[in-house]
Amino acid sequence: QVRLQESGPGLVKPSQTLSLTCTISGGDSMLTGIPYWGWIRQPPGKGLEWMGAIGPSGRRNYSPSLKSRTSISRDTSKNQFTLQLASVTPEDTAVYWCYGSSAWAYQGGSDYRGQGIQVTVSS
Repeated sequence: QVRLQESGPGLVKPSQTLSLTCTISGGDSMLTGIPYWGWIRQPPGKGLEWMGAIGPSGRRNYSPSLKSRTSISRDTSKNQFTLQLASVTPEDTAVYWCYGSSAWAYQGGSDYRGQGIQVTVSS
């Protein structure tokens, strides 16, 4: 069974870059089976927001509203992929999840998703 686990700092200061890592275990490696790996988040009191994903051959696709600040990369040798979000503000405070999907965007129940990590942006 595929499992995803997010890791990274729970507190980030404004203007810094948030870096999160998703480690994949069990099931297929990143090069077989599940083609898309991405990130979603949910700020307090708001809905789920798709941030971006990395697909076959390393192609990336980002939310237009976050594209200028977001970077997703992968290390297939470690079965990991990472999210970097630059110039964070308190509005970036959210629970962040990584996911694996058959499509670019998170599909919900049929997809694999981590437990989530709370990230707070505060000085």
